[in-house]
Amino acid sequence: MSVDRPETTGVPTESERPADTDEEIIGVRRGMFGVSGTGDTSGYGRLVREITLPGSTPPPYGGYFDTVVEALWSALSSGVGFGTAIEKVVVERDELTLHVRREHLPVVAHALRDDPTLRFELCLGVSGVHYPDDTDRELHAVYHLMSITHGRRLRLEVAAPDADPHIPSLYRVYPTTDWHERETYDFFGIRFDGHPSLTRITMPDDWRGHPQRKDYPLGGIPVEYKGARIQPPDERRAYS
Repeated sequence: MSVDRPETTGVPTESERPADTDEEIIGVRRGMFGVSGTGDTSGYGRLVREITLPGSTPPPYGGYFDTVVEALWSALSSGVGFGTAIEKVVVERDELTLHVRREHLPVVAHALRDDPTLRFELCLGVSGVHYPDDTDRELHAVYHLMSITHGRRLRLEVAAPDADPHIPSLYRVYPTTDWHERETYDFFGIRFDGHPSLTRITMPDDWRGHPQRKDYPLGGIPVEYKGARIQPPDERRAYS
């Protein structure tokens, strides 16, 4: 059954699109690897730089990016609404990223997959990012989508607090996310609600912690391989 949509201009108004924002400074990194309290063997001990996240990009976005944003706005206009589901639109390094509020992720994914003017049929993968200084948004999941029909790409980025690391699974929309969400859970601790079998995929089932988080120890964890103990990185070699 077809559903009649209300007539729209196809372009988000000022009140309907996310507000333009400047880049956000979430911390300061000292040394190439943020080393503190130990010898910095990177050679960049005096390197100090701000950790920033890009702000919202004002339209027009250029290329097919405007077409994608306008089509998604139209597809969501009869439901949750573009401004409610999308936190910000970012164009950086010739890539389009839609920052989605986690509770609306399945709705946005369905629209991107099923709308004939969008047709992002394929999810290429899911990756995790850990920003320990991004308060209440420490864990991010990034979905890479591709439209085979239209030859387009875009990314969806979703944030969750470390205290409540839950994001809806997209397995029912994109079955290819099955192992990718398991890997992101394994390495970052993001719990994808609705996943049919959210278990570790690389680390042993009884492994403690999530090794790709930035607060995970770089060394000092005893590891045994066929009876041999693997030394922590800072004990394997010395620098004079």
